Amino acid sequence: MNFEPLYNPYPSRRMTTYGRKGMVATAQPLAAQAGLDILKRGGNAVDAAIAAAACLTVVEPNSNSIGGDTFAIVWAEGKLHGLNASGPAPAAISLGAVRAAGHERMPGYGLLPVTVPGTPAAWAALAERFGRLPLTETLRPAIDYAEHGYPVSPTIARYWADGFRNIGELGDELYAPWFATFAPDGRAPAAGELWRSEGHARTLRSIAETNAESFYRGELADRIDRHFREKGGYLRKEDLAAYRPEWVEPIHVKYKGYEAWELPPNGQGLVALIALNILKGFDHAAKDLADTYHKQIEAVKLAFADGLAYITDPRHMDVSVDALLSDAYADERRALIGERALVPAPGEPPTGGTVYLAAADGEGNMVSFIQSHAGDFGSAVVVPGTGICLQNRGSGFSLDPDHRNALAPGKKTFHTIIPGFLTKNGVPVGPFGVMCGSIQPQAHVQLLLNTIDFGLNPQAALDAPRWRWVRDTVIEVEPGFPDHIAQALARKGHTVQRALDVGMYGRGQIIWRDPASGVLAGGTEPRADGEVAAW
Repeated sequence: MNFEPLYNPYPSRRMTTYGRKGMVATAQPLAAQAGLDILKRGGNAVDAAIAAAACLTVVEPNSNSIGGDTFAIVWAEGKLHGLNASGPAPAAISLGAVRAAGHERMPGYGLLPVTVPGTPAAWAALAERFGRLPLTETLRPAIDYAEHGYPVSPTIARYWADGFRNIGELGDELYAPWFATFAPDGRAPAAGELWRSEGHARTLRSIAETNAESFYRGELADRIDRHFREKGGYLRKEDLAAYRPEWVEPIHVKYKGYEAWELPPNGQGLVALIALNILKGFDHAAKDLADTYHKQIEAVKLAFADGLAYITDPRHMDVSVDALLSDAYADERRALIGERALVPAPGEPPTGGTVYLAAADGEGNMVSFIQSHAGDFGSAVVVPGTGICLQNRGSGFSLDPDHRNALAPGKKTFHTIIPGFLTKNGVPVGPFGVMCGSIQPQAHVQLLLNTIDFGLNPQAALDAPRWRWVRDTVIEVEPGFPDHIAQALARKGHTVQRALDVGMYGRGQIIWRDPASGVLAGGTEPRADGEVAAW
């Protein structure tokens, strides 16, 4: 791939980072450096990804935690491997019980939306299958930061303060362990202030020494079980003991000489592929960016309409991935895109708060890795003395019994976090991804068009101003989005709103590999405190 832009309408604010022996890109410099240190100590890309991911639970605790979920795409042994480490709803919960408690929709905070965490199991599974180093080595940097402290970065200090305010407004004793862990001085830490969590360090050490067994079938599982029984929640030690992450086959579409890869449902990566399958039938001209953006937006809207209607736990889907990605169905959906913005509706195919990181080593192994507990600090339920902040992924379930994504015991919900990977003629180009809710498949599409159609290098592809579809014909554009293009989109019928900040536009990373020289080219998100650590 040509790493230099053929056409770049948005001059890059940073330069692409190059390396040869290894590279780790994350939104937190301390995590990126920890991953690079593991590479230098003899680890491979998978070891580096685990180290960086564990560090992120400490240095970016608002976005992810030990009590969250993880997805990964790994290029190793000459092929792609997918890992789905999302957890199901507890066996004891039911839609009827939640509705009987007075809820018309799943709450975002508290005990009810907590599903079985998959992140510790993901670290163990990746290390066992592809890693060279034990978890006692790869988790050591995270343990050190948790035990001895680190200075909080500026972007995270802002979101930490938001979480403190939002959780404080709940006014419930249930959240006292959260405040004891994340606001021990009665406030959120400011940028540059040291924060530490000895409970977090003890938990990470226990996970490392037992290959995560303590979390699912040992002392940590007992503590989680006891807390939920005392507080009236549904998660039990039996749910944890029964959990195993799933190795899955990544899915893809061909797009203009490349193959774009995502993981299959229950994740929303399918939305990005549906959109790309529609967009491959258009010629995206740099001279008419307004029309290019219009077609991207319309394709994403149609893809989301299908995704929100059909994606859930694959055991509960009655429409196949193949049907949604068929060329015939893409042709049908593409025909709906005209000169004016449309209100999307699902078609009828044939029946049948998050962190992202990328890592690569000098041997050709590459990892696209994403983990999350959803929202700022997830459910805000912290198991006392452990530093374990549990996710609220169950908030994605519907309480409509007729909806495909309706809550059910042991069921996985529609999941937002998605890693991406790009190949060309079966040869790896590299990992890419963007965190943050529904922007993820939208940003995947924008990054890939920036790369493939406009030839932008990794940093320029990330720097380019983004748009975000919200609902119906409503789109938001971030502050740096060109005003003349926003006006042109409004003339096409889009209801354009300009965002005041970049908080909802995601934080992404890219690493591309030149197959001839092995040179790695990395970009990191300008909307965060990110770093590409290269060797």
